[in-house]
Amino acid sequence: MRGAPQRQQPDDNSQPVRAGASPPAAHLLVQGVVDYAIFMLDTEGHIVSWNAGAERIKGYTADDIIGRHFSVFYPPEEKAAGKPQYGLATAITEGRFEDEGWRIRQDGTRFWANVVITALFDETGELRGFGKVTRDLTERRAAEEALRESEERFRLLVQNVVDYAIFMLDAEGHIVSWNAGAERIKGYTADDIIGRHFSVFYPPEEKAAGKPQYELATAITEGRFEDEGWRIRQDGTRFWANVVITALFDETGELRGFGKVTRDLTERRAAERELTERRRLLAHLVEAQEMERRRIAWDVHDDSIQSMVAVGMRLQLLANRVPPELAPQVRKLDEAVSGAIGRLRSLSFRLRPPAIDRHGLAEALNDYLREVVTGWDLRYALEDQLDREVPTETAVTIFRICQEALINVHKHARASMVKVSLAPAGQGVLTRVTDDGIGLAAPLDPLTGREHFGVIEMRERAETADGWWTMHNEPGGGTTVEFWLPLPPPAPAPGSDGAS
Repeated sequence: MRGAPQRQQPDDNSQPVRAGASPPAAHLLVQGVVDYAIFMLDTEGHIVSWNAGAERIKGYTADDIIGRHFSVFYPPEEKAAGKPQYGLATAITEGRFEDEGWRIRQDGTRFWANVVITALFDETGELRGFGKVTRDLTERRAAEEALRESEERFRLLVQNVVDYAIFMLDAEGHIVSWNAGAERIKGYTADDIIGRHFSVFYPPEEKAAGKPQYELATAITEGRFEDEGWRIRQDGTRFWANVVITALFDETGELRGFGKVTRDLTERRAAERELTERRRLLAHLVEAQEMERRRIAWDVHDDSIQSMVAVGMRLQLLANRVPPELAPQVRKLDEAVSGAIGRLRSLSFRLRPPAIDRHGLAEALNDYLREVVTGWDLRYALEDQLDREVPTETAVTIFRICQEALINVHKHARASMVKVSLAPAGQGVLTRVTDDGIGLAAPLDPLTGREHFGVIEMRERAETADGWWTMHNEPGGGTTVEFWLPLPPPAPAPGSDGAS
């Protein structure tokens, strides 16, 4: 029968109670360790040794703690439940006891500890006491808890996202997780789909072509795979999807599976196709309109105006030959003809200025500014920085947007000066129409609450030509209409094969 040794009262030269003698080097090693609290208990659990790590972790000096029962480190609820005694009893019966839990420092604060208690028996099998090693895991536990909470938040985020189907595949492509968005987009519940191969979402022709396997192989070799195409819902209907598959490797480089994110783009694709069709029809309409305007403008300029100019010249000759009493009437006729010529020229400019086909964009804008804008009591400036001539179709679009912007200046800006600038920018032409008026006070029509028709027309012309358009107030007053249209690449020089 094992005898219970008497509790030892250590003095200043006391040594730990242990099974067998410890070499001095080992004793120094234990005493110098600061990352672990390593100390001895007698058979009843009283502390009989104390190292530097114990003082650092628990806050007690050796003088403070040696001789006290080790239960002083336990929270009240665990002492009341007999946890310290249970630890010693388990160590006696099983040789050791390991646990993690809250412990108490000298200042009353708690720390999360890993505790190992080892029963120490001598060569006769008699219990001589216990060795106790404690590690402070507070920071690690906080990091693990933060990571767990982060992973839980991320899991909840993924699980509750409804606009994206987010799920996992194993290394062979079988579905192993399923979120709310996947259920909403694809129609399957988790019970329906988990365990099945993800190729179930692909149309028969793509499955037959090996598309699912190709996507996984590409994701493995390149890290990710992205595609758009038709996919199949549970009810058999098709939807247009954007799909991203990401290969997931562990720290050893072993493939653990795939992450898959699917977006339903059916509505967006339909809207884009509708917009494309609308722009295509608008482009045809604008082209037909411009052709008709050009025909009418040429007829007016080359036929009607020339005829009227000839009539005016005859009237001027006639005014010098008729009797004096008829001369005033002839002069009035001449003035009427001159006025009609001016109106026809203005009409010709509005329809299509002849210079745009014969002399190019800058000349056409200059003619319009000189012939029309000056008639509105506006001063003007034209700044042309283009390094090559603009193709006729693009030139017409730029001219029309400038024309509408100048008409808006005339109607709304109360300006005295307007400036038009043309400059090359990013494989295209950047155009600005700037005035010194009162600024953009009402971009919306007060009757409809929508943008004015002229604003809509300018923007749609620019966007139909694959460009952009904007309008903004200037800090010092006035408004700038700014837009950009792309240009086709310049044609190679004659005789050149395009090689550099």
